[in-house]
Amino acid sequence: MSRRSRYIGIGLTVFCTVGAILLFYDTLFGRRELLAIWRQFLTAVQPILYGAFMAYLLAPVVNFFERGLTGLSKGRERLRGGVRAVGILLTWAAICVLFYLLASVLMPELYKSVLQLVSNVENYYSTVSGWVQHLLERNPTVEQWVTDQMDDYFKDAQTWLKRDVLPQAQAVMVVAAGGVMSVLGFLKNLLVGIIVSVYLLATKERCAAHARKVVYSLFPQEQVRWVLRGAHKVDAIFSGFVRGKLLDSLIIGILCFVGCSILDFPYTPLVSVIVGVTNIIPFFGPFLGAIPSTFLILLVSPIKALYFVIFVLALQQLDGNVIGPKILGGTTGLSSLWVIIAILVGGSFFGIPGMFFGVPVCACLYSAAAFLVEVRLRRRDLPVDTAAYAADTPETASAAPDPAEGKKEF
Repeated sequence: MSRRSRYIGIGLTVFCTVGAILLFYDTLFGRRELLAIWRQFLTAVQPILYGAFMAYLLAPVVNFFERGLTGLSKGRERLRGGVRAVGILLTWAAICVLFYLLASVLMPELYKSVLQLVSNVENYYSTVSGWVQHLLERNPTVEQWVTDQMDDYFKDAQTWLKRDVLPQAQAVMVVAAGGVMSVLGFLKNLLVGIIVSVYLLATKERCAAHARKVVYSLFPQEQVRWVLRGAHKVDAIFSGFVRGKLLDSLIIGILCFVGCSILDFPYTPLVSVIVGVTNIIPFFGPFLGAIPSTFLILLVSPIKALYFVIFVLALQQLDGNVIGPKILGGTTGLSSLWVIIAILVGGSFFGIPGMFFGVPVCACLYSAAAFLVEVRLRRRDLPVDTAAYAADTPETASAAPDPAEGKKEF
């Protein structure tokens, strides 16, 4: 029996090794069939992913309503069964009311701002053209350089139009039609995701029990505690950052709307939406939102654009020093350097979602690496405080092995 088990283990090892080699070769040099299958699988499970994400965000709200309803139904056993259903219903009702208020207040003004922007495109073009013409008239050298460059660009543009644009006009129409279908597909996935989120919220304890059951079946008894502890740490980082950042961005968007309305800035709803949405991206978000907003206001009034820059800087200082620390706290535990690295790496691989989720993922990896380092240091009876390694302190010098002793052993 033991020999048979050994043969089975050897066979599985050989199979996994060959499979890994084939996967590596197909990913780098082959037709990447497995990647195509993986993308198709992700497309198929998008509604489930949407639902799981919504359920993850809304779980604290459902718990809040449940605690209140449980207090009201104390002593009434027959009412406890409907507490979860009523809590989920109240959660989605609150979300619908919030979206209705935002839509009724913001959407008409946002529509007016977009309509005003479109109707003034010609005036803005004349304004920018006048600025450029005035600049060129005062600098003949720059004018000659721009003229030469425009001649070259005009020839390249003609070639590009004849060779690329006109033959691909039909493809562009197909893409436009596909864009409409993608919007309809997203709405369908969102509706299915809402249904999935309701199911997950109704059975969240059972889902958690199944997850722990799988952990106990895969890992030895002495390792289960560390796996569950790591899962709890990941949940604390993700829940604190994702929910906190979304709430923080909503508050910043509302404050920007109120401040811009008081200061009478043009395109207030549009600018507030841009600032609030881009604030979701850590570190670079405020700059990404302030640049196009400032340019829009600059086309109307340069002095108001200057005032807007000052207002946004003050708003971001309020967010960075008061609102953000109150909501987020120390959920990630990352320094500014690691946040920048996480945003750049995540954005390069996955775009805007990577810039957002790159920070909590990096925080989880950083926390795991720090834990492993501290465990190995404790096993060697070395200090775990980083300050102890800033110089050759007596603690580290006494704990470090003598190089001469190592040479004697060899």
